Order: sequence, then C-alpha cells, then structure tokens
Amino acid sequence: MGNACVGRGITKSGFFPSVSPAMQRTQMPDDTVSPHTKGEKVNELTLNQPKSTLPVKNKPPEQVTTIPKPDTKTEPIQPTRVEKNPHKERVASAGLCAEVLKTKTGRFWEFFSLEKKLGQGNFGTTFLCVEKATGEEYACKTIAKWKLKTDKAVEDVRREIQIMHHLKGHPNVISIKGAYEDKMAVHIVMELCAGGELFDRIIKCGHYTERKAAALTRTIVGVVEACHSLGVMHRDLKPENFLFVNNQEDSLLKTIDFGLSIFFKPGEEFSDVVGSPNYIAPEVLQQRYGPEADVWSAGVILYILLCGVPPFRAVSKQGIFQQVLYGDLNFSSDPWPSISDSAKDLVKSMLVQDPRRRLTAKEVLRHPWFQVDGVALDKPLDCAVLSRLEQFSPPNKLWKMALRVSICES
Repeated sequence: MGNACVGRGITKSGFFPSVSPAMQRTQMPDDTVSPHTKGEKVNELTLNQPKSTLPVKNKPPEQVTTIPKPDTKTEPIQPTRVEKNPHKERVASAGLCAEVLKTKTGRFWEFFSLEKKLGQGNFGTTFLCVEKATGEEYACKTIAKWKLKTDKAVEDVRREIQIMHHLKGHPNVISIKGAYEDKMAVHIVMELCAGGELFDRIIKCGHYTERKAAALTRTIVGVVEACHSLGVMHRDLKPENFLFVNNQEDSLLKTIDFGLSIFFKPGEEFSDVVGSPNYIAPEVLQQRYGPEADVWSAGVILYILLCGVPPFRAVSKQGIFQQVLYGDLNFSSDPWPSISDSAKDLVKSMLVQDPRRRLTAKEVLRHPWFQVDGVALDKPLDCAVLSRLEQFSPPNKLWKMALRVSICES
C-alpha cells in the first residue's frame, strides 16, 4: 500500500490543475525512528531592549470621569471559518498514532525476526521474516506509524489487512499469517513469494508463446473475478503486483499488495483517483468508476504480454493520462500482424473506453482465446517481445513507483 498527489479534475489537455508531491508510502528508515523531532529556537526579541526615558511623576494621575470617543470607527472582528479537512494530520505524542489495529495483538518481536529487505512500497518496507519457533520464512510488510499522519492513512492500513483476511484461501492470492502492532510500527506477516515477478520469469524462461500469455492472463483475470465476486476492487493491478511462489516451472502466481483495494457494493461508484498511470482506466481519471476499472488494467497487462510495451505511453504522467483518455490502440506494428485475431479481439473488448460496454471479468474468462487448449497460438512470439519486456521491466522500479498516483481530496 508507493505517489504523486494531484488535483481534483483533469483538463482536455490531460493535465491536472495542480501537482504536489505526496508519498502513499515512501521508503521507511530501517530504524523506524520518527524524523519529526525539531529543536526549538530561543526568541530573543525581548532581550536587551532600551530602558524607558520617561520621567517619574511624584503624584498619582487624575481620575477620568468620562471616556472619550474614538476618532475613527472600529470594524467588528469577523469569525474565522475553519474548513473541515478529512485528511488532517493526527496529533499524537512524538508524531505516532496511538493505535492502528483496534485490537490487542501478540508481541511481534517475541515470535519473529526481520532479515534482509525485500522491497519497498509507498508506506511500508517488506523484509524477509523468520518465525523463531519453526524457522519458517515469511514476508513482513512493516509500516512505520509516524507515516500514518491522517485518519485516512490509518483506515487504509486497517482495510488492507481486512481485505487480505477476506480473500484468504484463494490459491492465487497471497496468504496473510497475521498482523501485529507495537509502539513504532504495524507488521503484516504473509507468505513469502520468492519466485520473482511476472515479467522477470518470462524473460528468464526465454521460450514464450501466445498460449503462455493466455495462461498467465487467465490466472490474473481469475483473481479479478474472485475479488469482484467477494465485493473487492483491487485498483492497482500491474505486473509488479504478481509474484511466483518459488522458482519451479509450475509455481503458482500470486497477487500481492492490496494497499489500494477497497470493498464495493453493486452499482457503487468511486471518485478517488488511485493506481499506476500505465494501467489506470479512463473512468478513474474522470473520477466516476467501479470494478470495470480492474478489467481495463488486466487488459493493459495482456497487451504488454503480447507485444512487450504498454498501449498508452508517454514520457510524463500527464502525457500518459492524455493517451489513456484520448489515445487509440495500435495493432498495426510488429508483432501484432502475427498475433491471432482472437487475441486482438479480447484485448479490444477489455480496453473499451466506455466501461458499460467493457467485458466483465467473468465474461473475459469465457472468451475462446482464454480456454485451455483453445485458439491461442502455440508458436513462439517475436523475439522483440522479450527484448521489450526486459527494457520495460525494472531496473526502472523506482521511476514506476514514483508514477503511482492518488488524488488527495480536501
């Protein structure tokens, strides 16, 4: 659950009225010590003032019997209007919120030890975590409490843990072991996925076909369908949020990072702009969206799996938004002429601008191209696809994390 914070609306040109830096969670210092301690300066304005030179009178002043009227009128003081801000900073001792999880938890450090850092998100840092009693390895997302400066940030952490418990048991969703809280941080312990990211596995494998792309995307859309059936919208589907459990060829692919996920009811619409620019749906930018936005994001992943580059790209965030809102899909350049018509039909159906005409996750899973041993071609894709995936995949991870966006409403 890591963002540029942008203004409310988006103009025809694709630019937001204002952009200000915000991190939905930046790198946490290893020692998790709050940086908010500041030294106080002594005010010396009253020191060394010159002594008064007025003479001292020997008798008291005469009594005043009438109060003279002022020469000018004094305007009444207008009351100051205080705007209610739902994202106001929390006031707590040493900058720490007193309680996040609303329930007593076990003492994390009695049961676990943290080893090397595995990665970082917007608010938390993920470490290799070892259970002391068994030696079992897990992943632990540690969130420093000094970073939870708003009530909304605290609620986001609670909701992430709740959603992970809600989805627990699905074979392609990362499993949570438990959540712990101490004075300095919240620790979310979950299964360790050590098999690497989606694109990294494809590049390492070397042999890559349209049918393999269909199998991977079928897993991704299967998770989306399961989430939607349980009333959960992921809202940040992207290749980096899919990890393999281990390095075995038949390893399960797991969905991770539910930091932006949210519960929804049928027909409910949302307006907060969250996600990652290359994968964000146009209706999210227009601040009126529902679960169909997840299908768009999965469609973008499928497009990249088939050709190696995202369908809407530019050198800046605003440029990407412009393309998402008004750009057209490119099926003319290589390798698209060699891709099956069924695959192109599915991509088009998932990337329909109007969410009301877009396929649902359940409908996507019924598409002929997705069927096991279906119409997806079992011949190697153009070698340029792997080369492009290697260029698109990090070492540029920090840049892509910086592009992750969220509108902060005031």
